Amino acid sequence: MNDAPQLEPDMALFLDFDGTLTELAPRPEEVQVASEVVSSLQQLQTRLDGAVAVISGRPIAQIDDFLAPLHLPAAGLHGLEHRMAADRDVQRDAPSPDIRALKGLLKNADLLKRGATLEDKGPAVAMHYRAAPELEAEVVALMKEALEALPALHLVHGKMVVEAKPFSSDKGHAVRAFLEQPPFKGRRPVFIGDDVTDEDGIAAAQEAGGFGIKVGAGNTGALHRLKDVAAVHDWLAGRMTVSET
Repeated sequence: MNDAPQLEPDMALFLDFDGTLTELAPRPEEVQVASEVVSSLQQLQTRLDGAVAVISGRPIAQIDDFLAPLHLPAAGLHGLEHRMAADRDVQRDAPSPDIRALKGLLKNADLLKRGATLEDKGPAVAMHYRAAPELEAEVVALMKEALEALPALHLVHGKMVVEAKPFSSDKGHAVRAFLEQPPFKGRRPVFIGDDVTDEDGIAAAQEAGGFGIKVGAGNTGALHRLKDVAAVHDWLAGRMTVSET
């Protein structure tokens, strides 16, 4: 069906980045953002009185670079860093002792010589295998083994990436934090995401009286679905509606 709601002026929009606003790439730094996406987000920022935020596993600095000159409220590293309004500074949690220990364990891993890449996110650390998908099982096994002695951390499995971070934050926490602050407070939240890490954000939006949109195939708790990144672009531009799941 294609009769699900479009954005209305009393809503707040929360967006994942990779796989939602932009297609995935073999390496995180290689993604490209279409100019029409920035234009659509600028228009929505005005229409929703500033209640548009990106919630991503990436650092906020990377999001700003890709969306330049647009400057949005954002939560990076699954909420371990945040900028609650566009004109505020980024606040970031300090790396925990367990994260520092994990980085030491992983920096010389043999998998890094075979196509996996290690991303130091400050208070979190991720191992990507987009350039070598055959390494998935070995990357997961290595990260699980490393975390056996680091109980304050847990793994987040994304598309071609495994990330370790503290238990204290996820995209649902980030949504709820935004909803306590203007211009998001009192609005109906909409969360759009493609990955398992986005399900916490989708659940938080729906618990607060809004709805979630799943991008692509796969199981989801979202009430609605868009086929792919191109469909997200069309929806943001007001050219199509979303379908029910």
